[in-house]
Amino acid sequence: MRLTQRTREINPSPTLALDAKTKAMIREGIDVISFGVGEPDFETPEHIKRAAISAIEQGFTRYTASNGIPELREAICAKLAEDNGLKYAPEQILVSCGAKHSLINAVMALVGPGEEAIVPSPYWVSYTEMVRVAGGTPVVVNLTEEDDFKLTAQKLESAITERSRMLFLNSPSNPTGAVYTADELAAIAEVAKKHDIVILSDEIYEKLMYDSARHVSIASVSEDAKMRSVVVNGVSKAYAMTGWRIGYAAGAPEIIKAMADIQSHSTSNACSISQKAAVAGLTGPQEPLREMLSEFRKRADYMHERINTIPGFFCRKPLGAFYVFPSATELLGTTIAGTKIDSADTLCAMLLEKARVSIVPGSGFGNPDNIRFSYATSMQKIVEGLDRVEAVLSQKG
Repeated sequence: MRLTQRTREINPSPTLALDAKTKAMIREGIDVISFGVGEPDFETPEHIKRAAISAIEQGFTRYTASNGIPELREAICAKLAEDNGLKYAPEQILVSCGAKHSLINAVMALVGPGEEAIVPSPYWVSYTEMVRVAGGTPVVVNLTEEDDFKLTAQKLESAITERSRMLFLNSPSNPTGAVYTADELAAIAEVAKKHDIVILSDEIYEKLMYDSARHVSIASVSEDAKMRSVVVNGVSKAYAMTGWRIGYAAGAPEIIKAMADIQSHSTSNACSISQKAAVAGLTGPQEPLREMLSEFRKRADYMHERINTIPGFFCRKPLGAFYVFPSATELLGTTIAGTKIDSADTLCAMLLEKARVSIVPGSGFGNPDNIRFSYATSMQKIVEGLDRVEAVLSQKG
């Protein structure tokens, strides 16, 4: 069977692969605690479910406009204006089958063969693969823990070439939980303006912020930044709607039109029922979100403090999202529970086997010496899972 070159260059998602293995073990009756895939463990709020049921009962089950139903695009415009200070017209909004779909629509519209997209590392696992699918080249910029894993204007400047077309930006960050300040974003936007780079701003974790951190969209720092930014968001994380598959993009009319044209020949519209549910999420009561955020904040505090007491780990406190990304450098080269730890991948495989704990290695995020824990699971499981990890790591030597 002959397959295209692009299929041979794409790496499978390590988070989804690990999740599949973990679920297979659970089906076999093995007691596994998963810190893997980033998915809230909360139920979709009741008023959102009711909106979906009502849509079904009213027969709202047919094709919609490819770019989304008018009331959802209007609700997104209202949300962006109120939360982010960004004014868009409904024709500047594209509703897609999840934020991931919005992202790849943008990449396909903006990056072509022989062109480059700048990807700060650590990065979400799909960014580099999306660029490869489009025939482009991902240019990875390695960030340091000392800089809180945040891109600086200087590092961006040094990565730009005449083939650069786009920059990925993710705040709050998956996998680090880092959050950019307004000043940091303004400096990045100036470099993008200087070199005429489009900014693909992934803001899916916007609502999940802790301590004094405040979300700022890079599109809000200047009129030029707004013109050259594609803001991507969705309802999956904030409203515990991962399976409903609704994301959206906002940007300059010509970019959104190009993305919509691509989508019209691939998936067409997002699920009609899910779109109605998303309207309810954006316009309805926000108390379920606040309750979820309060619980995530407790988990973030506990996990950060606890992991830093486990010998061999160090991690910075996350300011957003629901991940910690500790360094495992001190454990590399050691022998634990009879296993030589030659990489973080080996460490995670060993912990899955010996501790029955599922953790994602940092190699998929561009940082092979780190590992990612998600705290989108109950406090009880977090405590027990970290107890298991600590018990196995005590068998060092």
